[in-house]
Amino acid sequence: MRRGPITVTWLAGDPAEPPRVAYAIGRRAGGAVVRNRIRRRLRAITREVGAQLRPGAYLFGATAAAASLSYGDLRATVCQALDALHRP
Repeated sequence: MRRGPITVTWLAGDPAEPPRVAYAIGRRAGGAVVRNRIRRRLRAITREVGAQLRPGAYLFGATAAAASLSYGDLRATVCQALDALHRP
């Protein structure tokens, strides 16, 4: 599911296991400092919204535009993507 500069891919898993999360930030997003900043922000956001995550594997991707978003805007974008992903 894509929302703005954020892409979320989900693969259903065993309900007894906690969700697993990975991040894919390509070189097109910027240098190592920029990519790591995006990754750290996404990691913090997924910790905050962990209760919304269903069991399974999540892959969060981001484009260069994610670096220019404020933390609040990035969090809102991630929440929108997760809501759309799990909408029936």
